[in-house]
Amino acid sequence: MTALAKYRKTQSETASKERLMVLLFEKALRDLRGGCELLEAKRPGEAVYALTRASDVVQYLRGSLEETVSPLLVSRLKDLYGFVAARATLAAVRRDLKLAREAERVFAPLVAAFAQAVAAQETRP
Repeated sequence: MTALAKYRKTQSETASKERLMVLLFEKALRDLRGGCELLEAKRPGEAVYALTRASDVVQYLRGSLEETVSPLLVSRLKDLYGFVAARATLAAVRRDLKLAREAERVFAPLVAAFAQAVAAQETRP
């Protein structure tokens, strides 16, 4: 096991629920970006795998939303997550870089915002 893999394993085993969610967001974004890079490199078989993984994680995140917290926000997030997952899946099926980039462009700011919110929460006394 590489040092990075050991670090990630330890991080995931000791992280808070919110930090684990950030890790999932970041994993999905890495897979989206990886899928884009693989499509650019003319390696569609590997891209399909990465884009499908990204879609699966985003669908999981979508399913984890709790509507009782903020119904309007959750409704909008479900729509965004649904769009990202659908675009990633369609990009995988069609081996379409443009669709994959659309998913990445929509998802990246969500990942950054969620990570920032969790970081702010973790620094509160």
